[in-house]
Amino acid sequence: MLLPAYLLPALVLLTAQSLGRAWNPGPCQSPIEAQCNFLCDCSDCSDESQCGYNGAPPGPGAPFTCDFEQDPCGWQDISTSGYSWVRNRAGAQAEGPVAHTDHTRGTDLGWYIGVGTHRGTESSSAVLRSPVLRNAGPACELRLWYHTASGDVAELQLELTHSAETLTLWQSLGPWGRGWQELAVTTGRIQGDFQVTFSVTRNATHRSAVALDDVEFWDCGLPTSQAICPQGYHHCKNAACIEPHQLCDGEDNCGDGSDEDPLTCSHHTGTDFETGLGPWSHSEGPAWNLSTGLPKGSAWPHRDHSRNSAKGSFLVTTAKPGNPAILLSPQLQASNSHNCSLIFYHYLHGSEAARLELFLQTEGPRAPVLLRQRYGELGAAWVRDRVDIQSAHPFRILLTGEVGPGGVVGLDDLILSDHCMMDPGDLLSLAPPAHLLGEAQPHDQPDPTSSSLQGSCKPGQLACGELCVPLEQLCDFQPQCALGEDELKCGTTDFESTTVGGWEDASIGRLQWRQWAAPESSWPGRPAAGHFLSLQRAWGQLRPEARARTPVLGPSGLHCELHMAYYFHSHPRGFLALAVVESDSRELVWQAPTGSSGEWTVDKVLLGAHRRPFRLELVALVDLEDPGQPGAGVDNVTMRDCSPIVTTEKDREVTCNFERDMCGWHQSHLTDVHWRRVESHNSGYDHTTGQGFFMLLDPTEPLTHGHHAYLLTGPQVPTAPEQCLSFWFYLHGPQIGTLQLALRRDGQDIKLWSESGTHGNRWHQAWATLHHQMEPGSKYQLLFQGLRDGYEGIMALDDVTIRPGTCPPPWRCSFEDSACSFSSGGQGLWRRQANALGHSAQGPWTDHTTETAQGHYMVVDTSPDVLPQGHMASLTSEEHWPLLHPACLTFWYHLSARSPGTLQVRVEEAKWRQTLSISEPGGPAWRLGSMDVRAKQAWRVVFEAVATGMQHSYIALDDVLLQDGPCPQPGSCDFESGLCGWSHLPWPGLGGYSWDWSSGAAPSRYPRPPVDHTLGTEAGHFIFFETGVLGPGGRAAWLRSEPLPATKVSCLRFWYYMGFPEHFYKGELHVLLVSIRGQLAVWAKGGRLRHQWLEAQVEVASTEEFQVVFEATLGSQPAQGPIALDDIEYLSGQRCQRPTLSPEDTAVPVSVEATVSGALIFLMLLVLLGLAGWHWLQKGGGWPSWRSRDSAPSSFDNILFNADQVTLPAAVTRDP
Repeated sequence: MLLPAYLLPALVLLTAQSLGRAWNPGPCQSPIEAQCNFLCDCSDCSDESQCGYNGAPPGPGAPFTCDFEQDPCGWQDISTSGYSWVRNRAGAQAEGPVAHTDHTRGTDLGWYIGVGTHRGTESSSAVLRSPVLRNAGPACELRLWYHTASGDVAELQLELTHSAETLTLWQSLGPWGRGWQELAVTTGRIQGDFQVTFSVTRNATHRSAVALDDVEFWDCGLPTSQAICPQGYHHCKNAACIEPHQLCDGEDNCGDGSDEDPLTCSHHTGTDFETGLGPWSHSEGPAWNLSTGLPKGSAWPHRDHSRNSAKGSFLVTTAKPGNPAILLSPQLQASNSHNCSLIFYHYLHGSEAARLELFLQTEGPRAPVLLRQRYGELGAAWVRDRVDIQSAHPFRILLTGEVGPGGVVGLDDLILSDHCMMDPGDLLSLAPPAHLLGEAQPHDQPDPTSSSLQGSCKPGQLACGELCVPLEQLCDFQPQCALGEDELKCGTTDFESTTVGGWEDASIGRLQWRQWAAPESSWPGRPAAGHFLSLQRAWGQLRPEARARTPVLGPSGLHCELHMAYYFHSHPRGFLALAVVESDSRELVWQAPTGSSGEWTVDKVLLGAHRRPFRLELVALVDLEDPGQPGAGVDNVTMRDCSPIVTTEKDREVTCNFERDMCGWHQSHLTDVHWRRVESHNSGYDHTTGQGFFMLLDPTEPLTHGHHAYLLTGPQVPTAPEQCLSFWFYLHGPQIGTLQLALRRDGQDIKLWSESGTHGNRWHQAWATLHHQMEPGSKYQLLFQGLRDGYEGIMALDDVTIRPGTCPPPWRCSFEDSACSFSSGGQGLWRRQANALGHSAQGPWTDHTTETAQGHYMVVDTSPDVLPQGHMASLTSEEHWPLLHPACLTFWYHLSARSPGTLQVRVEEAKWRQTLSISEPGGPAWRLGSMDVRAKQAWRVVFEAVATGMQHSYIALDDVLLQDGPCPQPGSCDFESGLCGWSHLPWPGLGGYSWDWSSGAAPSRYPRPPVDHTLGTEAGHFIFFETGVLGPGGRAAWLRSEPLPATKVSCLRFWYYMGFPEHFYKGELHVLLVSIRGQLAVWAKGGRLRHQWLEAQVEVASTEEFQVVFEATLGSQPAQGPIALDDIEYLSGQRCQRPTLSPEDTAVPVSVEATVSGALIFLMLLVLLGLAGWHWLQKGGGWPSWRSRDSAPSSFDNILFNADQVTLPAAVTRDP
């Protein structure tokens, strides 16, 4: 199990004192053999650059890391085909990124190294190789994060090559989890040079897109030379210092092998199984088998511990639970006052039912005494352990192993200390195997009972009374047995029983969790009697943190809580935490406060609803060597209200304004991304009161890697066949993601509504009608899903309401989730479709909303065999409520290249009708249609297609919208009611950023003008872009007009604003004309501009249908500063009129020839002026001195305008 990212800083601090990680300052002398050896021999650590990691770690004891943000750190692609590794980031790829975010930053601006989709038909491999590395220590661990879609790759493999051997460190054929997955492997002691390779294999049916990020080397350096060792430490021949327990432990800890020298360890008896069992022997029954690291299964050890080689030998067993394999030591003499110590390396991998136990057998009929036991999954690593035995009688050591399907238990390097003396006397008689097994029941096997039914239950089932409880019903928080035996070992415990509530230690390092008796002089607040779970020293050599976990639990209910008492004292370093571990994720749900006083404290943790299987895991790291009684303990753990069938009255509260609490809504724990109930603040406000609470999803705070965040209700009973759910949503920011609403019934999610990208800095109302099946026992759930397909902005929800009946027709319809209550009359010829699979015979390739093949629209086939010439197909909305004010109905339509006929748009109000008829040549683009609507009574809109009999023709419709105010002229907008026909949808390849819509009064985290230009007030609206969010790698944001017809000359007039610091040349605003012929830049502005609105005019001409594009970008390094636009006016067929103000105030269009000629004349004038000035100075003259009233610092803090009929000082209005 892997450490949550939240806890890594504390781990780094606590491992900083390791003697093997010394930093050697001083003059840099770095021969080749001292480079890339995980030790900083140079003061700037330059000898460790481009080593698969870069330079010095952030502190002593920290890992050497490569996050690929600056470069590949020396990793090289050595593939021999077009299928290869490339350093990349999601934001730089126009489509099909390997991963939508990196792991380091959790956004699309971060870098990773990946293998792109390969569309070849031949099997091939992409191979990534590290630089040459040198001398890894025995505890060296390589950690990395990889990303792939399950089923998209044939094979992943991590290998290490040294000398003449290649070791397989990890190999997987899948399936792989979603998102970024952590991989941790131990390299073992490597002498000399070695390289690591990561390979991806694809075949004809797998595209194999894979990414790697955050490669880390932990504890890989060997100890450095020391003049004097700390007291008690062993001084190696190479002057390194090691701890005394590392002497003769089967590992080269010194780095020169002197700690394992045969002379030094001559009195130890070691068995490495290279030539057999040595003095050890088998018992009857299942056996321990000698094996090598040659592949025999996915869980099989790939190498032994002794030689760290696939050719080395070790013992393994696959004995089934309840019938273990037994390995016997030779008979040993009584150890008397000296301990006989056994060091052994064990391997438990591939099964949670794996179990290794060590017993002491003495003479007499007594059963063996259990001295050590290890359970479950410990990973593909050889873990050290040591047992000290003091016996007054001769004895033997018994090692038993058993495992579930697919798992392996292994042993290697059994080392008996010098005080373990062979006893030549008669061999001890062993207790019968059945007696032994009775003392050592596997955890997930039921304990023997007196029930006569026990023998008839299947393996793994629990017998209680007349019941056989299957394994999947154990620890499900719903007792099946009358006395609750099936829920006894499920986390709840006071740690007085030897079963300790089912908690198991899973540590593999220097710390472990153990049941411990409280000493009389225990910590403050702790009773002097009883037992608890205590953090203690251990003999492991790998990861330093200690872990204890429960058996498999679940499912749990919404109100599931864990109550516990804990003790934690490790100020100012260390941690004590609780995590929920599911199949491919780990969520940190609680952490003890730092700087705890050391008192026992009672706390509770809301766990919430989780699917089965999940486990709870206690993780702790404390430096027990520090003075001041450091330590950690847990006691009186209780799981409360965890049954999934437990409900309360509050669970039925769907209607919620979130002012008091979350009502019946709750978080899902499937990912580390969460909705949070927050109070209104400077950059966000609620909808209910403007000062209350709302639900917020911030995609970047804190750093998360999940792709979804769920807010959902508990199971609800429908109260009417149809219900209307209304809610207010907020999507604001230059790169915010997608918000979806779904109804879950019988495990199936039915999408009801969705919106993507920014909707401006304001709250919007939305509705969705719920259709229910009124059957006995029918239930449903509602869930809001926030998708992290954007990483900059705010997503929020407020004022959710549910009532009987259907919802009114929506004012906005994108057809992404439904037909929005539009009905197709007659033969139902209008249909909703997407062209993602390319199977649609008629219709545009992309929709207008998303501009992708996955987007939906409505379309009617107007071919004569479907709709004969002169016939009509109608699409009719539901009845709308009367309008209080005039409104504008806009829609986007697409006509096939072959003339499809006429699109008639009709607004029907009682006996009055208003009709718009569109009949024009088709083309490749979606076009905007609009009509003003004034309806004092209920009304509806009808879209009617009239066919002309042309084969392979169609009419398509998308993005129907009703908004307040009159319809603007094409290409024009004052942004008071919205964006008019302008689109801010991110353009592929530019980083996925959007212009945003706001007023100066609405709170926002982004800088923007305090007032607009149209009204000159805080309430006025404009469109803006904050260039500071572009960051490294962000390119630009586009604001695009609707398609405009070809023109010989037209005038584009607009007001723009740039709010950059006075001494920075940062933001740039460009005007482009985009058509099928390409892009043409016609205007650009950038520089140090004061906070003011400025007017610009551009004359445009195009022989083809075109779009006007405003591009906001950066001229150099990122800096916060907005670029804003307002009052865009497109005057078709008109030339721009020269403004009455000074030429400085307005950008006047000029031709390229005029610009070049003017520049040449200007340069000549400069030369002449320079000569004249030099001549004047030579005669003793000087420059005239002027006293300017503008020389004093300006006192203007408010926004300034260049408006008609107003003349302002040039110092204020100048456009530099």
